[in-house]
Formats: sequence, structure tokens, C-alpha cells
Amino acid sequence: MSKPRAFHEAPLPLFAAEDEAVGDALPGKLPSYIADHRKRLRTRFMEGGATAIPDYELLELLLFRAIPRQDVKPLARELLDTFGDFNRVVTAVPARLMMVKGVGDAVVQELKIVEAAAQRMMRARVMNRPLLSSWDALLDYCHTAMAHRETEQFRILFLDRKNVLIADEEQAKGTVDHVPVYPREVVKRGLELNASALILVHNHPSGDPTPSQADITMTLQVQEAAQVLGITLHDHLIIGKSRELSFRSAGYL
Repeated sequence: MSKPRAFHEAPLPLFAAEDEAVGDALPGKLPSYIADHRKRLRTRFMEGGATAIPDYELLELLLFRAIPRQDVKPLARELLDTFGDFNRVVTAVPARLMMVKGVGDAVVQELKIVEAAAQRMMRARVMNRPLLSSWDALLDYCHTAMAHRETEQFRILFLDRKNVLIADEEQAKGTVDHVPVYPREVVKRGLELNASALILVHNHPSGDPTPSQADITMTLQVQEAAQVLGITLHDHLIIGKSRELSFRSAGYL
């Protein structure tokens, strides 16, 4: 009988044989002052969690894997200075990230893996569950997925007769202050999924979730088109940086 196969962690680096950062390369063995710093930082994180370290050090931990042989603290600070905070760094579009000196494919991949993992974890809390009784989890998911984007995104949440979320789909992407939405397409997709209700969600990159007149008009058009076909529009959520606006709670619906 054969022995079970043993698995071992692969040594770093995982993505690139050479450092991505442009500047002073550190060939050969990692200098002791950098190795010691990385060891201390990893230990603090494992003992105290994310609350034990500031944003730039959490970002350093991510960069260690992509840039294994350089001091990544300057790049971590440069990313935070460029985008504003940890969340905006992780959710920044690859093209914008690549404009920062020292960022290459491996850095972008590390950041996008973290973004995808965070969204997937939050999404798991709302999929196939009654949304109206999981409202806080829904808001957490929407903020994780959309609050820190630099352009507008429009999503539709499709619910069945028991208000269970059966699909979450991105309907359109736009610019910093506009996203095209076609009420007929929204309702058509609802029919294809046999949905009984909808929740519309989009973000305002400015951070202010106050609806524009165009937002209000589009929402009423979707509601009217949906009602004709027996589909209920429960709400339209606008996600800002630190808060959201519910059309239902604000009296627009």
C-alpha cells in the first residue's frame, strides 16, 4: 500500500525570479536587516492580527510575496499616498496600479487575489439566502465590492418568490460619474432568470451617495417596466465610500 503523499509549502518567490521594483536590486541572499524586519512583521501579524499593524505594514505583507528581495516599505507607502487607503489600493484597476513605479504583474496579481477573496467571502454570506432578513450582510457585501471603485458600476440582485438571492450580476460599467442603464434590459434579464423581485445597486466614486435626478428617473423607469411584468423592485442602493442610501428608506420608492 503506497504512503500518502506529503505536501510542503513552496519556497518564495512564487511569481517572479526577479524583483519587479525598479531601483536598487538586491541580488543573492536577502540582507539581514530586511529579513529580520519581515520576520518581525509576520510575527506581529500572526500574534495580533490585522489590528496589530497599520495599513502600510499590511500592504507590505502582501508585497513580500511579489517582491521577495527588496525593501517594500517605500512602495507600500507610495501606493497608499497614490490611492488614499488600503481598500482603494486593493480595488484599484490594474492599469492605474501599473502606473506606480515598482508595480508589475506579480504585485497586481497579489492585490487582485485579496480583492477577489474578500468579495467572495462577503458574497457567500448573501447568496441563496433571504436578503430582506440578511440586510446588514448585503450592505457589507456591496460596500466590499463597490465602495472603493474609481468608476461607477451598476449591479442587479435577482430574488425569487421567497426573496432569496438567486443571481448577482454586473449590468454595466461607466465613468467616474455616469453608468448607462437600460430599464428594458434589466427587466428582460429578470424574466430570463425567473426572478420575482429586484434590488438595484450602484456606487458613487465621489463618496456621496445622494442620488442624481438621472438616478431617480432611471429607477422609476425600471420600477414601472418591472411592475408590468409582475416583478417587484424592492430597492435601489447607492453605495458611497462610508455610507449608503436606500431609495426605499429615503422615500424615493
